[in-house]
Amino acid sequence: MEENNKSEHRTYDFIIVGSGAGGGPLAANLVEEGFSVLILEAGTDHSCDYYNIPIMQGRASEDAEMRWDFFVRHYASDTVQAKDSKFMKSNDGVLYPRGATLGGSTATNAMVNVYPHNSDWDHLARLTGNEDWNAEAMRHRYIRIENWQGPDVDRQKPAAPHDGSRHGFEGWLKVSRANPELAGREPRFLDIINAMEEISREKYQTPADTALPNDPNDWRFVSSGGEGMSFVPVAVGDGTRNGARERILSALQKYPDRLTIRYGSLVKKVIFEGNRAYGVEYLSGKHLYSADPKASEALPEPKIFQAFASKEVIIAAGAFNTPQILKLSGIGPREELESHGINVVVDSPGVGENLQDRYEVGLVYQLKEEYSLFKEATLDVPEKGQPGDPLFREWSNTKGGPYSTNGSLAAFITKSSIAEEDPDLFILALPISFKGYYPGYSGESAELHDRLTFVILKAHTKNKSGFVQLRSADPRERPAINFRYFEEGNDTEGKDMQGVVEGIEIAREIADRLGTMIKTELIPGKDADSRAALSEFVHNEAWGHHASCTCKIGADHDPMAVLDGDFRVRGTEGLRVVDASVFAKIPGFFIVSAVYMISERASDVLIRKYRSPQ
Repeated sequence: MEENNKSEHRTYDFIIVGSGAGGGPLAANLVEEGFSVLILEAGTDHSCDYYNIPIMQGRASEDAEMRWDFFVRHYASDTVQAKDSKFMKSNDGVLYPRGATLGGSTATNAMVNVYPHNSDWDHLARLTGNEDWNAEAMRHRYIRIENWQGPDVDRQKPAAPHDGSRHGFEGWLKVSRANPELAGREPRFLDIINAMEEISREKYQTPADTALPNDPNDWRFVSSGGEGMSFVPVAVGDGTRNGARERILSALQKYPDRLTIRYGSLVKKVIFEGNRAYGVEYLSGKHLYSADPKASEALPEPKIFQAFASKEVIIAAGAFNTPQILKLSGIGPREELESHGINVVVDSPGVGENLQDRYEVGLVYQLKEEYSLFKEATLDVPEKGQPGDPLFREWSNTKGGPYSTNGSLAAFITKSSIAEEDPDLFILALPISFKGYYPGYSGESAELHDRLTFVILKAHTKNKSGFVQLRSADPRERPAINFRYFEEGNDTEGKDMQGVVEGIEIAREIADRLGTMIKTELIPGKDADSRAALSEFVHNEAWGHHASCTCKIGADHDPMAVLDGDFRVRGTEGLRVVDASVFAKIPGFFIVSAVYMISERASDVLIRKYRSPQ
């Protein structure tokens, strides 16, 4: 295989591995500053209706051209793990889909764009001793990113530049909420939304003249630790998904001489001279990674290429693949590397450790009647040459209607009894059946039009015990991933479990207001009528989809800190990490906005360094 080695014979200022929320905007920012950048993307650019149409987000996550299928464990015990109805023995895990296309997981996610908590940034400022991480500095970066599209909650006082909302209006990321008028097309949607509003007003004594739902990205709501019913901000503009992909392609169109994208490029390792990174070695070909659903079609012996960076190499491959690449490059726990015959460049025991996620569960209800709005809906694209269902035609003609949304109706943000500084529960109402991820989940959800799911998301989780470990030194093989849930993790007091159970109780309180429209609770079911029974349900069925923290930023004295406060890989020169791996603690409710924000900060750090007189 080594005889296929070939150099590109070109040196770039920067090489960025990965094109998701961390790497994509970073590449665009550097290119706009005049630097030459090479993006190495293992997937392709696969724009299609599943990508473009917001309601198709579940289908996008199962599109074979855009996804990698990881199968992760939640427990070491086979007996305990097998109790999860989503567990696949043949794959020894639960499906954990990741985007593998231009834009990374921003191309396949549900587009939810909820702002992190200020404490997330202030914690990093304290940890690093650098006030450039604080909440105020990071809000300025968010304003640079956001292009708020409205419509606003209070039409009498719409958000505007320089007002107290501190929204951004000139950024590259279009953020919006579903048009409130859409709910009026389905009486049951209105009933669900009204029930959530009633409970919100009662619980928080919200005056009748105060508009609801709340805007969770409004600076005033964020700064006050706001709670209550909220709309769900999404990365949708003009009825279409947008994200890192559009940011990259815009930069490519403006500066084709500065930005190079190599698709089908699976990084094998970072190349070092001593401890200085100066390039990468990568395999070239489609479907090379074993998580690719078309991996069987890949070349058995792809060509190996090298590319070189005069300034820095940035790894932005995500919380699973970034630690894998670092370990394959000789950066990681010495014992693990040596067990796979990998030469140790830096003995860094924290690489692949500290894996964190939310805990999520779905309460699924069957309604007495189907949603009238969806009676003819397939929630799918039509066969070639066919007109599609009425809602698809509406989206095609106007970029409006229900298909211009991600399907979420409303959210309820609140604190559990074990919350510390910030709200830790995000309860999302969806007009589908959703119990988590398993092969075929999106198709099954689309077939049932008499379902309502409340997804309970527990943020600020205590568990930091998950890991990503190499199975071999083969860059094509998926690593072993175990989140080590609940008692297998470090939350010895059971606070995470308590928080999730309290979230279920709140969701049931909302459902109780809908008695005339609900036929029965399917999951977990009415027999789960005690906290012990609910705890068992959560223990068996919880999932997550915001993997993070596997190459954490930390203080100089912390031996488990992989990175310093400016994203540099400790023990090396010319190598940084910019993706969800970098957090010491998982931030906020939904991670993508936080990753976009760290990408902006990394851009500032690099531009300042290489634009300043040397």
